[in-house]
Amino acid sequence: MFVGHYSVAFAAKTERNRIPLWVLFIAVQFLDYIWATLVLLGIEKLRVIKGFTAGSMIDSYFHPYSHSLIMAILWSCVAAVAYKPLCSWLGYSYKKSAAFIVGIAVFSHWILDLIAHPRDLPIYDNKWKVGFGLWNYRAPEFALEIGLLAVGIVLYLARNVMPVIRRIAVIAFGLALVVVQIGDTYVPRTPLTSKATAMGVWVFYTLFVVVAFFLEKIRSRKQIDVR
Repeated sequence: MFVGHYSVAFAAKTERNRIPLWVLFIAVQFLDYIWATLVLLGIEKLRVIKGFTAGSMIDSYFHPYSHSLIMAILWSCVAAVAYKPLCSWLGYSYKKSAAFIVGIAVFSHWILDLIAHPRDLPIYDNKWKVGFGLWNYRAPEFALEIGLLAVGIVLYLARNVMPVIRRIAVIAFGLALVVVQIGDTYVPRTPLTSKATAMGVWVFYTLFVVVAFFLEKIRSRKQIDVR
C-alpha cells in the first residue's frame, strides 16, 4: 500500500478535531518512517527484486520492530502520547480525542499493509507472518489505492471549510498522488539498493508532508485582505 495510506489522513481531518493535515500525513506513514530509518541503520532488512510481486518489488523480509502487530500497536500508543507535547511545542490546540485519532491513524498503516502485503507482516518478533497479498494482483490493488484516496479526499473536502482555491489545490494534489501511484505500479524501473529505497521513502514521504502543510496555509484573497 502506498498512496492509499493518505486516504486515512484526509478522512481523519475535521474542523472539530483540528489536527493539522501534515501531522496526519506523518501519522499514516509513521511505521514506514521507522522502517526506513532502521533499514538505513542496518537493523531491519529488505531486498528489492524485480517482479517480486505484481505491484511491488520490495521484499521486506525482516521488519519486526516497525511492522509487527505488537510493535504497530506500541508505536500507535507512542504517537498518541507524543501528540500533546507536539501541540504544546507548536502552539496548536489539543484534545484527547485528537490524540486518539492520531494513534488510530498510525495503526491504520498496519491494517492497510495487511491487505496489500504478501505474508511478511509478523504478529510478534519475526514470527507468525500474515498478509492477504493484494500486491500479487496489480489492477485490483491499484484500484483499491486510488479508490481509498478518492474517498479520503471527498471526505476531507466535505468536512472542512476552506476557500475554493484550496479545494482546487487539494484536488490537484490528489491527482498528483494518482500519477505517483501509476508510476509506482506500472512504470518499469531498475531495482534500487535497500538503502536507496529507504532514503527514497524519507525524501518522498517528507515531500508529501510539506505539501500537506502548505495546503492548509492557502487562504482566499478575501481572507488575506481582511487580515
